[in-house]
Amino acid sequence: MMKGKGMHRVSFLLVVIGAINWGLIGLFEFNLVGLILSAVPAIERIVYVLIGLAGVYLLMTHKHDCRTCTEEASVPKA
Repeated sequence: MMKGKGMHRVSFLLVVIGAINWGLIGLFEFNLVGLILSAVPAIERIVYVLIGLAGVYLLMTHKHDCRTCTEEASVPKA
């Protein structure tokens, strides 16, 4: 099983794909993931589940992985 940086990269890529797909759906009613994978509905469904799991993973690990949030937390308040 992947851990650390590899899991973060895969999750990030899946979340970006999901975000772009939702943007296309919202703007143009065009489902790119559905178009590419509609020939194999089981694979399409698995991709959607993986995108959802990637989002949950990033949500759960965000505070630890995010440099911006870590920097804000480490800056002493005046």
